[in-house]
Amino acid sequence: MDRLIRLEPSNRVAVRVELGQRCYGELTLRNVMYTMPVAFRLQPMNKNRYMVRPQCGIISPLATLTVEITYILPPNSTLPDSFPHSDDSFLLHSVVVPGAAVKDPTSTFDSVPHDWFTTKKKQVFIDSGIKIIFVGSPILARLVTDGSMDDLREVLERSDAAWKAADSIDDHGQTLLHIAIARSRADLVQLLLEFEPNAEARSRAGQTPLEAAAAAGEALIVELLLARRVSTGRSESSAWGPLHLAAGGGHLDVMRLLLLKGADVDTLTSDGRTALHLAVEERRRDCARMLLASGARADIRGSADGDTPLHVAASMGDEHMIKLLLQKGANKDIRSRVGKTAYDVAAECGHTRLFDALRLGDSLCAAARKGELRAVHRLLENGALINGRDQHGWTALHRAGFKGRVDIVRTLLDKGVDVDARDDDGYTALHCAAESGHAEVIELLVKKGADVEARTNKGVTALQIADSLHYTGIARVLMQGGAARDAAAPLTTPASLPLGGGVGRERDSGLKKKAHRASTLRSSFDRTLPLACST
Repeated sequence: MDRLIRLEPSNRVAVRVELGQRCYGELTLRNVMYTMPVAFRLQPMNKNRYMVRPQCGIISPLATLTVEITYILPPNSTLPDSFPHSDDSFLLHSVVVPGAAVKDPTSTFDSVPHDWFTTKKKQVFIDSGIKIIFVGSPILARLVTDGSMDDLREVLERSDAAWKAADSIDDHGQTLLHIAIARSRADLVQLLLEFEPNAEARSRAGQTPLEAAAAAGEALIVELLLARRVSTGRSESSAWGPLHLAAGGGHLDVMRLLLLKGADVDTLTSDGRTALHLAVEERRRDCARMLLASGARADIRGSADGDTPLHVAASMGDEHMIKLLLQKGANKDIRSRVGKTAYDVAAECGHTRLFDALRLGDSLCAAARKGELRAVHRLLENGALINGRDQHGWTALHRAGFKGRVDIVRTLLDKGVDVDARDDDGYTALHCAAESGHAEVIELLVKKGADVEARTNKGVTALQIADSLHYTGIARVLMQGGAARDAAAPLTTPASLPLGGGVGRERDSGLKKKAHRASTLRSSFDRTLPLACST
């Protein structure tokens, strides 16, 4: 027999430390003797730091007794001198006392005579293995802050099961998860999640762990939290939700994870904006592309001011973002709650280079198409870019050339328009005028130096178009300007296909027969002109 008393559950006592509360822990002593009572005395080596109650007593055979150990924090301190393991030790004396009456050990601390543990006539056992481990919110918060993985696990395991240790908060109202996230410690987050904390718990600022991780761009932590099925929506106490925070911060990986888990792409912030609004505002083009590709509405209006993402981009003068939004179907004519279009916002902010993209480009092309010479002059004076393109990629010269508006073509040429400007398919105004059969426009363009050998993306010249449509006069003008018939093999005119975008919508009765012949040429070019050139 090497001892009379067994310590339960072990010889390490968990003392819970909490701010403003008494710091204490409990130790259970069990008499292992079957027939004899055992007297004990428990003494701290540092008597100024610990109080033990009861310090001594008698335990009946096979019975237990619980001892409370209170720790006295140093003055002006919130943490023990050493933690989580204490450097302090205790001595447990025990001795068999046959026939001794069991007294109430809580009545007095001297209920057992001291000489019982000092007389040489009796065999006194001394156990010096009792140690203290500190647990509690301040201890856990500090261990997470320091990144002490092993100590953190031990303290969590030693904590009272009735007390949700993993849900501890520090004196700033941050949960352990928030602290780990702030330090970019995915390993600590994973460890804490093993102890099943409330993964939706909010910080004092009202932010959930997922919102904190999204704001910090911690994709691995976001993935860990999403695996716990946390909500991807905005919490009631937060101004921005996870998707807003990721979009505003430019965290593409986090956005991708949230969207894959079903985050609402058009969910609103507390002030009524979407993630797309925020991505545009922060000039996060990649984020804006991802949101639009995931179904974000390019025309969605903020619930507070009625601004669309296009309004935001216009106010910032972000030409690239404006082009992206327009390509994705943004409507430039939507008005905010105060009745302003994106063009109006750009004009107010002095972003003149945006005028063409937001309004004047379309207006100039429309005026050129309709032959409205005065409108063309006025628009150019007001800042319209002479080489600007409309939403279909055509310049005003393309439109005027296709429609045969000689006065408009002459004005544009006099104003310095790029005579060889190409649309997305490589067509110049010369190609457009040749296809629609306007010899006078062709002559004017050639005289102003248009490249008669210019080819579309499919390798077609204006002369090939004229020959295939049997426009003899136009072909003669082009050859006089330097075009050569042997520049490419002659084009064939196979069976008629559906009319192209430009020709197919032509309404002028004088061009209907030419448009019909042009349709047979389309299959050779394998090209479709932009839409809406006739309205």
